[in-house]
Amino acid sequence: MLEMIIKQLLNGLTVGSVYALIALGYTMVYGIIKLINFAHGDIYMIGAFLGLIAATVIMKNFVVVLVFAMMGCAILGVLVEKVAYKPLRNSSRISALISAIGASIIISNTVVLINGPQREAYPKLFPNITYNLGGISISLLQVFIIVISIVLMYGLYYIVHNTKMGIAMRAVSQNLNAARLMGINPDKIISFTFALGSSLAAAAGVLVGTYYTAIDPMMGLLFGLKAFVAAVLGGIGSIPGAMFGGIVLGLAEVLGVAFISPSFRDAIAFGILIFILIVKPTGLFGSTAKEKV
Repeated sequence: MLEMIIKQLLNGLTVGSVYALIALGYTMVYGIIKLINFAHGDIYMIGAFLGLIAATVIMKNFVVVLVFAMMGCAILGVLVEKVAYKPLRNSSRISALISAIGASIIISNTVVLINGPQREAYPKLFPNITYNLGGISISLLQVFIIVISIVLMYGLYYIVHNTKMGIAMRAVSQNLNAARLMGINPDKIISFTFALGSSLAAAAGVLVGTYYTAIDPMMGLLFGLKAFVAAVLGGIGSIPGAMFGGIVLGLAEVLGVAFISPSFRDAIAFGILIFILIVKPTGLFGSTAKEKV
């Protein structure tokens, strides 16, 4: 029984690390411009497909695949912000929300139009190596996903807290107009935020494709919504909250599947969303603030 629990905890950490990477994009964009980027899940999907293209056309090397996908999605994130969000920055929240949903539909349907709706097999970027520690099987891929996720999350934390761009991001999130008066270009910072969040989503897409060995054009919908739940759980706008929320959601989902029922997988995530909105709407790490309508 103990071995099974430890194994499921490891599975939960693996899935939760991916949720955390995607959730960071949601929480950063919201922290800067108070917008929920519902196209973020589809950018994660694009990252998986860019990784597939890189592995097929360029080189079947994980580093090459990861860098190619992250760079491609960083550019896509900036493009989406310029086309779908920037013109509506001073409009009502509902206008920006509708635009975000429209951008999501356009991206996913474009992939279906180009590639078709079928699932695509993902190339093996890691050897199937499994370690047995005290009767507990641990795959090299699981360890690598967790380690890569931690490295990327630490990299984001370092950028936000120890670089000029990070200081500017925090200034814009506090008060956009005051930041502009201090000589900061908000447009540049917002674009950088979208690029940074989209690159992390791309990394998550490559990791998921490698882990599950298959991807499809609709994979961004459910994963994106669950990552949004993770961001809300941790406190939308809080980077540590997004990390923590992703891990908690992954553990809750995997343990629920193992000890309750596999058919309950998706209900767990959205049950957590309903519960946190009722009990603590600001999330575990969030703070109360008035929002303009």
